[in-house]
Amino acid sequence: MGLRVLLIEDDETIAEPLAEGLGHFGLTVDHVTTGTEGLRAPYGDVVLLDLGLPDMDGIDVCRGIREVSDVPIVILSARGEEADRVLGLELGADDYLAKPFSVRELVARVRAVTRRTRRAQEAAVPPPAPAPAPAAAATHEPGPLAVDRRTRQVWVGEDQVPLTPKEFDLLALLTEDPGAVYSRQQILDRVWDPFYEGPTKTLDVHVASLRRKLGHPAWIQTLRGVGFRLAVHTGGAGPA
Repeated sequence: MGLRVLLIEDDETIAEPLAEGLGHFGLTVDHVTTGTEGLRAPYGDVVLLDLGLPDMDGIDVCRGIREVSDVPIVILSARGEEADRVLGLELGADDYLAKPFSVRELVARVRAVTRRTRRAQEAAVPPPAPAPAPAAAATHEPGPLAVDRRTRQVWVGEDQVPLTPKEFDLLALLTEDPGAVYSRQQILDRVWDPFYEGPTKTLDVHVASLRRKLGHPAWIQTLRGVGFRLAVHTGGAGPA
């Protein structure tokens, strides 16, 4: 396959045989033992991330990687609680594998997430840019934003923006009535579910990720103590 993997795992009794086993399937493994090293190391094609690290929680490592890179992340952890799995996936991890697991299953998961990522990247390649318009005054205004609910695709100008399913659902909700304020509880009820009992901070994480991916903080406004609203005009469906 020629894939390069960054393994972030502090337990040498797990990391050494795992790296050897992945090597038998043609994967090259770079191994670090702390979250700090993991954030600084080259991510390669896939990151395999343990949650129980000695210097910081793996969830924070996942959040830090996702702030700067779309590299696929597979969480490997003995913490199999549903809340950990949900939070990890909502923060941007692509898969979650509870220990113990077989190397063959892990390789299958790695191949699956890299295939999905490559297809998403190919679909997100923008069309050729049109001929430049006459020079005009510089502007930093965002837009236009187009959300196509039928195909679940989003554009900012001519650029397609790849979003996670929860990020799309959140943006689609805010675009139902641009300018209207949605309370935090309304958003959790609509985008997650009325019985959601996970950490509410996950909503702030998704809003921050949306602002970053859309390329301008003005897209979503925070009304402190109330909720969020879409503060710009939206277009119709995306280009055909």
